[in-house]
Amino acid sequence: MTDRGTPRHLPLGPGQEFDAIRELLAHWGNRAAGIGDDAAILHVPRGDALVVSVDTAIDEQHFRRDWLTAREIGYRAVTAALSDIAAMAARPLGTLVALALPNEQRTSLGDLADGVGDALDAAETGILGGNVSSGGQLSLTTTVLGTAFAPLRRDGLCPGDLLYVTGRLGGPGAAVAAWQRGSEPQPEHRVRFAHPTARLRPARWLADRGATAAIDISDGFAADAEHLALASGVGIDVDLALLPVLAGVADVLEAAASGEEYELLVGARVGLDTADFERTFDLPLTAVGRATVLDDGILFRRGNERVAKPSGYDHLSR
Repeated sequence: MTDRGTPRHLPLGPGQEFDAIRELLAHWGNRAAGIGDDAAILHVPRGDALVVSVDTAIDEQHFRRDWLTAREIGYRAVTAALSDIAAMAARPLGTLVALALPNEQRTSLGDLADGVGDALDAAETGILGGNVSSGGQLSLTTTVLGTAFAPLRRDGLCPGDLLYVTGRLGGPGAAVAAWQRGSEPQPEHRVRFAHPTARLRPARWLADRGATAAIDISDGFAADAEHLALASGVGIDVDLALLPVLAGVADVLEAAASGEEYELLVGARVGLDTADFERTFDLPLTAVGRATVLDDGILFRRGNERVAKPSGYDHLSR
């Protein structure tokens, strides 16, 4: 959580915008600090890099209100942003949330705030500020700030590095497919879509033990594996038969295409202790391939059978 010695809120004026901010602060309690000034002030640990990312969740683009509760929407939006700094092995300092809320959804503000608060509690961080306005479409834009002494990047892979993935994949994709068929997802699949986890502590564990590059799996495992390889200027050889798949997911290719996972794909020069990782976090860590020289290209296979790269999620495709 945020330091309880952080600045108090400044007095807020009258009007509907400030009334909404007061309602949000009532739900967030001591998760928020120093609200009411033109900008937030952060003190960064000496020697660390400031790591900053921003993520937007838009109704009908990243979620649907008939699939999720308002509390789940708030939680999921902030967690998606926190996952970006998890991929950098950063420790969160705080978040800023900009909310556009249609007038007819004004009564859901408290539930959205509680969902944001749930995500902050899970990440042990707080709210530093933000913005609230009316809008024709519900959207939440979250800016996350963190620090890391040696941030993991996407460009750190070298030929020969091993590739590992955290968790089990396929749940979010299976949930969306069920909703699109007009049926209810399996409970575990729905939870993986509605209540993902930003792998903040696991990422720092991996960085401390030799991880050299990382990316969070928001666009789908196969798509993000390709992103990691292209950023590093290497090829990759991935055996999808090794991919850890959540129970009830029909096929490993569906798991490889599933977006909105927020698990981590990491590279490492030396073998990582997968058993110790699972003991520490109650979460599997699975070796799924390795980096190769650039001329070898991007290879996905299932055992000895070469397969086409499974499609991923494109944020501008709709």
